[in-house]
Amino acid sequence: MAVLLETSIGDIVVDLMLEERPKACLNFLKLCKMKYYNYCLFHTVKGNFIAQSGDPTNTGDGGTSIWGMRDGDGQRFFAAEKVPRIKHTNLGCLSMVNDGKGRHSSQFFISLGTELDYLDAQEHTVFGAVSEGFDALQKLNEAYCDKAGRPYRDIRINHTVVLDDPFPDLDGLAIRSRSPSPTADQLKSSRVGADEELDNYKGMSLAEIDERIKEQETAAHTTVLEMVGDLPDADAKPPDNVLFVCKLNPATTSEDLETIFSRFGAIDSCEVIRDKKSGESLQYAFVEFERPEDCEDAYFKMDNVLIDERRIHVDFSQSVAKVQGKPQQGSAGKNKPEFRLKARERRGNDRYQMVFDDLDTAALVTSDDVTHSKDKRSRHNTTASSHSSASSRSTGDGQKGERHGFAESGRSSRWDSHDRQQQQQHSSSSNSGGGRSHAKSHDQPGGGRRSRSRSRSPHDSSSSGSRRKTLDHHRRHRDDRDDDRHSRPSTSERSSKSSGSHRDDRQRGDDRDRRGRDDKRYDSKRR
Repeated sequence: MAVLLETSIGDIVVDLMLEERPKACLNFLKLCKMKYYNYCLFHTVKGNFIAQSGDPTNTGDGGTSIWGMRDGDGQRFFAAEKVPRIKHTNLGCLSMVNDGKGRHSSQFFISLGTELDYLDAQEHTVFGAVSEGFDALQKLNEAYCDKAGRPYRDIRINHTVVLDDPFPDLDGLAIRSRSPSPTADQLKSSRVGADEELDNYKGMSLAEIDERIKEQETAAHTTVLEMVGDLPDADAKPPDNVLFVCKLNPATTSEDLETIFSRFGAIDSCEVIRDKKSGESLQYAFVEFERPEDCEDAYFKMDNVLIDERRIHVDFSQSVAKVQGKPQQGSAGKNKPEFRLKARERRGNDRYQMVFDDLDTAALVTSDDVTHSKDKRSRHNTTASSHSSASSRSTGDGQKGERHGFAESGRSSRWDSHDRQQQQQHSSSSNSGGGRSHAKSHDQPGGGRRSRSRSRSPHDSSSSGSRRKTLDHHRRHRDDRDDDRHSRPSTSERSSKSSGSHRDDRQRGDDRDRRGRDDKRYDSKRR
């Protein structure tokens, strides 16, 4: 005997074991003839194990036998048939579900694996086997299920057809000649419906699929913008009669732009956007026409046009600020929309990024920039020349000091020896009577030799005194500069080494006093 199960994933034909399991087969056949299994879900599906159904409540706890339907709930279960013992060794075994007490009702399952010894130990009664429809069993095996084994997409038994019934009908059972229409409760589901189409692109071409995907992405982005407050509504669309004009010259005004664009049609408003604080042009504007046709005509003809030595760029406006923007009173007494960005504060350096052609970059250099660069170069040259002159003077003075035999850190003994040498030179020059010195060559620190020829009188005290004063001034200036450089510690050094810095200042002060005393001693000896 055979029964056809029409499911949402395919047909399954099962052969029944009438001789081995007559009571289980009688129960199953009569329930199928009564259309009891119609629209029952496979509520428990476990891969390579079982697929369970037969419960009209789709919970796994309901169902009754034909004797329970005829005699009441007291006869809901019937005793299991244990002899002969048939094991779950093959794929597609049809078995009645044991309630744990050796009884069966209406629930059954189909094995999805082989050698399932666990089911044999639970005394589930095998009463049939699948003869056709193994592809449907494969789909049951591949079904996506939750942790409890319930498929995310409903798998239903739509109809049951008894191909041959050797048993007579029981009295009191309503045998149906045709399947009844399903009720709302039978088709109700919290998951994906069995008849619900998951492939939203079925029967569509690749171009149509791409367009549908773009529409979905746009809808998702619009919803996000509405949530963050950038759009007043998800269905809000930018106006089709407004142009966005950018790359403007800062000198271009709203009146100039309105005069230029008015040749395409009547203009409701034309506004160059300016900074709220400084009032400077942000170099972009919005032009609103009365008719969308005029706006489209201006879009095609005004793009890349030269206005005030700048090539502008024109595009359709994507701003919806007009929807929530407060109307402002125009010069003609009409309410003009105020095009502005919402929920965004402009920073000082956050300006519109402009892109210029190669020919337009020359116009960016203004007269103020040229004047500023010239002043900067002149100040740099003046500073460089002053530094070079100061360094040459210091170098000459240093050479003079080195030629006279004293250094910055000289001692009194060196001054005495130098005085004796000078006295000898003076006496020798006075004896010769010439009063003029011959050429001298001095060794330079770099290893070269430098010859200098200069004439002076050994008794010219005014010139030597002036040179000494210049040398002393330069030496003190250099000492003060070194002291200032060393006396500027960092913040951490000032906080952690304040006592050490005071001690160093005292030491440097003592050094300056000592050098001052040496200079005075040298001057007195010279005199």
